[in-house]
Amino acid sequence: MKQYNVTGMSCAACSARVEKAVSKVEGVTSCSVSLLTNSMGVEGSASPEAIITAVEKAGYGASEKKTETERGCSSSKPSDALDDKETPKLIKRLVVSVAFLLVLMYVSMGHTMWGWPLPEALAENPLAMGLIQLLLTVIIMVINQKFFISGAKGLFKGSPNMDTLVAMGAGAAFVYSTYALFAMTFAVHSGDMEAAHGYMHEFYFESAAMILTLITVGKTLEAMAKGKTTNALKSLMKLAPKTAVLIRDGKEIEVPIESVRQGDVFVVRPGDNIPVDGVVLEGVSSVNESALTGESIPVDKAAGDSVSAATVNQSGFLKCEATRVGEDTTISQIIKMVSDAAATKAPIAKIADKVSGVFVPTVIGIALVTVICWLTFGGESVGFALARGISVLVISCPCALGLATPVAIMVGNGVGARHGILFKTAASLEEMGRIKKIALDKTGTVTEGEPRVTDIIVPDSVGGALLLKTAYSLEKMSEHPLSRAVVRYAEEKALDIFEITDFRILAGSGLEGRLDGKTVVGGSGELIRSKMHMPSEFEIWADRLSEMGKTPLYFAVDDEVIGIIAVADTLKKDSKAAIARLEAMGVETVMLTGDNQRTANAVGREAGVKKVIAGVKPDGKERVIRELSADGKTAMVGDGINDAPALTRADVGIAIGAGADVAIDAADVVLVKSRPSDIPRAVKLSRATLNTIRQNLFWAFIYNVIGIPLAAGIFIPLLGWEMNPMFGAAAMSLSSFCVVMNALRLNFIKLDAKEEAFSHTGSSNETFEAIEIKEIKINERKIKTMNKITLKIEGMMCPHCEARVKQTLEGLEGVAAADVSHKTGTATVTCGDPVSRDSLAKAVEAQGYKVIG
Repeated sequence: MKQYNVTGMSCAACSARVEKAVSKVEGVTSCSVSLLTNSMGVEGSASPEAIITAVEKAGYGASEKKTETERGCSSSKPSDALDDKETPKLIKRLVVSVAFLLVLMYVSMGHTMWGWPLPEALAENPLAMGLIQLLLTVIIMVINQKFFISGAKGLFKGSPNMDTLVAMGAGAAFVYSTYALFAMTFAVHSGDMEAAHGYMHEFYFESAAMILTLITVGKTLEAMAKGKTTNALKSLMKLAPKTAVLIRDGKEIEVPIESVRQGDVFVVRPGDNIPVDGVVLEGVSSVNESALTGESIPVDKAAGDSVSAATVNQSGFLKCEATRVGEDTTISQIIKMVSDAAATKAPIAKIADKVSGVFVPTVIGIALVTVICWLTFGGESVGFALARGISVLVISCPCALGLATPVAIMVGNGVGARHGILFKTAASLEEMGRIKKIALDKTGTVTEGEPRVTDIIVPDSVGGALLLKTAYSLEKMSEHPLSRAVVRYAEEKALDIFEITDFRILAGSGLEGRLDGKTVVGGSGELIRSKMHMPSEFEIWADRLSEMGKTPLYFAVDDEVIGIIAVADTLKKDSKAAIARLEAMGVETVMLTGDNQRTANAVGREAGVKKVIAGVKPDGKERVIRELSADGKTAMVGDGINDAPALTRADVGIAIGAGADVAIDAADVVLVKSRPSDIPRAVKLSRATLNTIRQNLFWAFIYNVIGIPLAAGIFIPLLGWEMNPMFGAAAMSLSSFCVVMNALRLNFIKLDAKEEAFSHTGSSNETFEAIEIKEIKINERKIKTMNKITLKIEGMMCPHCEARVKQTLEGLEGVAAADVSHKTGTATVTCGDPVSRDSLAKAVEAQGYKVIG
């Protein structure tokens, strides 16, 4: 998307006109104009020159938005479109206008209505008072000439706007008052002083001046409020430092941030901002990353860890290598995403856009009809009829319609950015609140994406230390992910390593080597069975581990199995709570994975997802999303390259921030913190933003639906309600202000629910949540044979019942494992000879269930 700055727009009619003009340019596929940021996003092959020409022909100005590189400045500098240049100008206009207006009101209304004193020469000279009012009104009109210039341009270009309405209203009041003043001069010339004094009641100079001043008040309030809606984006832009301290030729030199190149080595002292994205080469410190992630707790950094631009080094000295600079840094990408979202439109805005396109011409027509009707059928004076027409012009507010959606989108995006949730487009922010299903990729999204050791099964005769050392020595020489899990755990235990010789990889099955003249083998059960006898107790434990979604790694020395090390991809700590919260919000959760069905079911059961789809290949994920979308709006959450097609196919694609760049590029929403708990937060924020947009549109429509008939005088014969043009101008000024302030309420939304309400109890496999390594010793003298007993149980209703029965049975002495299902109403117990059926039944019935067979 190419972005442009647009100048000269004053209301929604202007943005609709620009959008319509640019959309007609050959090669333009889509165009979105934002009145809030005075920006325009254009997609297609049309040249910038053709687009700018189209905007200028429509009566407005346009220029290309330059990138940070093109501007030659740091990414921290706010873009021109977001600089609040209007508010200071409007305040000056307002102060001067009010000063002259007070004098005008004293002369016109203070003396006439309340008898405030005036010099006798004026008090008895209606002509002089009329001239003074004329001069003061002209001064105020000159101060606020922008309304007349912009309004006239729009009218002559065939695209009348809000300024046209204001200019016509104030202009009509001024012209009619000037006519009355000339009529007064003729009355004075003819000596008819009574008639001359009568014409003073036909003056609407104060109305013309008051209309302009009140509209300026509204514009000032609107500009100040609009400035607050972009505060989040502007604060992001100001975060990154303007300089960096590089090491060149062994010396530290301070350079502008734009001079930093990829591969440069920079240093960061305590209290300094990290200038660009990089990786730590030397030093240990804690870094405050709240600017990017919203997390207030500092993150410890050491050699090898990554650091991001705009974060703050809090304690130690860091020496880093630059990996991403300029527009490639994380902070710059966030700024770009939020800026792009501000330049797009939500689908719901189309309603307001259609109305805005015909709003002003319609209002002008209503005003003319109003004047004609009062003169023709109402039998009223020209002044009365003109007052009704002027009221219609000045109360009508296309701005409220134009601002209803973009201000809410901008504030919603700002809130999301502060919490590490980035919506790339306004449409994605709207659609996120409408989703009915969320498909979650398992690895890296629901789980950590990094296998870890969870259990150690070892005979008494071997011991855990010997098994770990042997496994560590063998796996150290492999790069397989499962090998790295064993190595990482052994290194955390600071274990010694044996010297392995004749090492070789047995493709697809395991590893082999020599240790002190003995053959050491590690790998799958199939590999071990092909080489030696597998004791039954190891088979039982392997089955149990597999049912829990863990991968058993067998290790043997010569022809003897010395133990099993179980490895699993553990759940992220907030996955359960996030999924429970989504279900509570009425969003169905589905987990997609390429793993086998047994492992997938174990992880899905532990996470609490309602549906598990396993064995899905990369190209199959896109097909699954297409099928899910047929039954309701579906979001896809993923982090890998293989998730990109599915992210694109989904109604809303959500990328985990730590995932692959291609996944982030394909997604509509990016979760910077890589936390599953941000998914329900994103849904809640989207729903709140959508509700705010609906409220704003309702207010904008209902205001005009009620205000225009009231101003036209429809209620005068019925209820006697008559509107002064000045009150109409005041109402118009406040309408846009109210819409903006309503959107700003989104800043106070609390995205974090009480997580304890969504905590998952009765877990059947606590190692998924907190890694607490179990070392289970097998005593071969006690367990000679293992039996399987199946109990038929009545009363189990849910997974919690399963977990309760399973925990009870496995807590009995002699029970090795229990496979429980509430769906089939059975529990298959693997146990030794000493365990009786009666003891199993009594244990189950003690928990409130009934064993029926």
